[in-house]
Amino acid sequence: MDELETTFGLEDILREFGSPSARPEPEELFPAPEPEIPEEPEPAEEPAEEVTADTIRLDQIRKAVSQSTPDTDATAVFDAVPTEEEAEEEEYGPLAEEEFDPEVEPFSEEWEPEYDEPMGDYPTPEPIRFHHKARQKELRAKLVAGPEHLYYTLTELGVGRLRLSILLNAILFIVSAGLTGLYTWGLISPERLQLVIFVQFLSLLLSALLGCYRLMEGVTDLLHLRFTAGSLLVFTFIICLTDSILCLSERRIPVSAAFSLEMTMASLAVHDRRNTQIRMMDTLRRATRLDSVVCVPDFYQGCTGIGTGQGEVEHFMDQYSVTSQPEKVLNWYALATLGVSLAAGILGGIRHGFSTGLQLCAASALVGMPATAFLSISRPTAILEKQLHKLGAVLCGWKGIRAAGSKAVYPLHDADLFPAGATKLNGMKFYGDRDPDLVVAYATALIKSNGGALVSMFSRLLDSRNGYYYKIDNFTSYPGGIGGEIGDDVVLLGTLEFMKSMEVDMGACRPLDQAVYAAIDGEVCGVFAISYRKARSTTAGLRTLCSHRGLTPMVLCDDFMLTKSFIHSRFGILPRHMEFPPREMRQDLLAREPAELDPVIALTTREGLAPKAFAVTGARVLGRAMTVGVALHMAAGILGLLIMLIIAYMGPGNVLSSGAILLYQLIWLLPAILITEWPRTI
Repeated sequence: MDELETTFGLEDILREFGSPSARPEPEELFPAPEPEIPEEPEPAEEPAEEVTADTIRLDQIRKAVSQSTPDTDATAVFDAVPTEEEAEEEEYGPLAEEEFDPEVEPFSEEWEPEYDEPMGDYPTPEPIRFHHKARQKELRAKLVAGPEHLYYTLTELGVGRLRLSILLNAILFIVSAGLTGLYTWGLISPERLQLVIFVQFLSLLLSALLGCYRLMEGVTDLLHLRFTAGSLLVFTFIICLTDSILCLSERRIPVSAAFSLEMTMASLAVHDRRNTQIRMMDTLRRATRLDSVVCVPDFYQGCTGIGTGQGEVEHFMDQYSVTSQPEKVLNWYALATLGVSLAAGILGGIRHGFSTGLQLCAASALVGMPATAFLSISRPTAILEKQLHKLGAVLCGWKGIRAAGSKAVYPLHDADLFPAGATKLNGMKFYGDRDPDLVVAYATALIKSNGGALVSMFSRLLDSRNGYYYKIDNFTSYPGGIGGEIGDDVVLLGTLEFMKSMEVDMGACRPLDQAVYAAIDGEVCGVFAISYRKARSTTAGLRTLCSHRGLTPMVLCDDFMLTKSFIHSRFGILPRHMEFPPREMRQDLLAREPAELDPVIALTTREGLAPKAFAVTGARVLGRAMTVGVALHMAAGILGLLIMLIIAYMGPGNVLSSGAILLYQLIWLLPAILITEWPRTI
């Protein structure tokens, strides 16, 4: 206990807390290192001692000792040390008894925040680049819910019954037409006339029975307050049936042959429409990618441009079943035909009797809507879709067809003419004293600055030779070639014609058609023989684009080898209608992308130029065929109605015979079928 009660003096306390008056000697500043003692396990944590108001912090003790003098008593030093509460009050100030709650000014519309620096424009985010593999799952779900479901629904309905109905109706037409011809030529005896009339009447009933689904469509349209060509066919059947009943008593041949022809064509229209829908749905349900062919307004010199974007299933599902403008016109004309037919029947009945009036009404309904009018829309659509189905493309309804009908330009990119892997290096030869590796490096540097289909090929060539990528100064693009400066060397790269136009010394190099010539300082140093593989899709697409008026292919490729002469020799087409804009304009046109609201012409499910090109040209031809076909049938119908009105006023004579009405229908059959064949010419 005596040893523990040791008294500490002021000097000991000052030495303990580092006072200036008790500084250690110099040799004590760097004490000798003590031997390492193995670490002992840390003891378990003990509960912290309760801090009271009398607790004194060591940093405050050290501060008080440093401010003292050697003559200061130790008791005075300890009295000068503040307690814990006093130290916090000295450091942070007195604490308020209540929580600090600053006053908030009421909101004012005149208040505006003040910024130290003006805020800049919000940067436009980079667009997310589309890759077809990234959305296959989403695309698959949409296709299953839409086109694939409709495909199996339509497949279950099938076209077998339709084909049988068309075949039987055609047989009935042949029988009725044969009997009508025999009667017209006087080859049927009067004793058998009643039997012929009964057969004609029975033929009319059977023809209506075989085409009952078409008549039901007309009735459904009427219930939905729509009048269509099918609705007119229902009224035509009722009028012809009533007239045939009178024919049995009046011993005259009814108009069964003309009605059977109309019913056959109407059934054929239903068959074509169902086949078209099945092919469209089958094309989409097989898709693993979906691209859209879009019309970009005011693309080049006021003309519409054909662009490519990301395809959506909704682009097709929302438009494919919309009634086209020619079909709407035809429906309105059908309603007018019914009105004129009734007027002709009433006029004829007033002037020449009820039987003549009924006969005039039936004849007017038949000649007012020629039989092939039912095929004017469905047949060309079916012919075109049969070709597009092989290419993996579908049209997006009348909206897309109408958008494609205007004067337009079709931009051609490097991937359209020569897709990846279409270019191949067949060999190379070097001239002069230049290092071959240097020539390859210079040529690669120019081609990388230019871009195009040759970049990947020359990059692989340079990497295989462990070459160096040089920087190009004063890069310039010429027709058929490019040029630039690398250090003190002037480098030119291009075709043989370009080298001759630049007055380059060709030396002893051989002239080649498909070759890239490299010249340094006006002297040819290397020749690279290039092979361009000609794809069937590209050739077919270029031919259909160059053969249509109002559609101008525009070459926006970076490859300087793609000149008019090269395209003519390689693809065998005449490029006189192709546009080759300057390089500066090409960059601006390439930067233009379709907007979200631009009309979509078609959707394609395969790569290559042919699906997109045939979709555009096919839409243009289809729109023209539908418009001209409807106009032709309306002209034929109006002419027939005028004739019926004249007959109703002047008298029937022999013009109202069933043979004359059938002949009138057959006269317009050939030109109408020729018009529907136009889509085969794309």
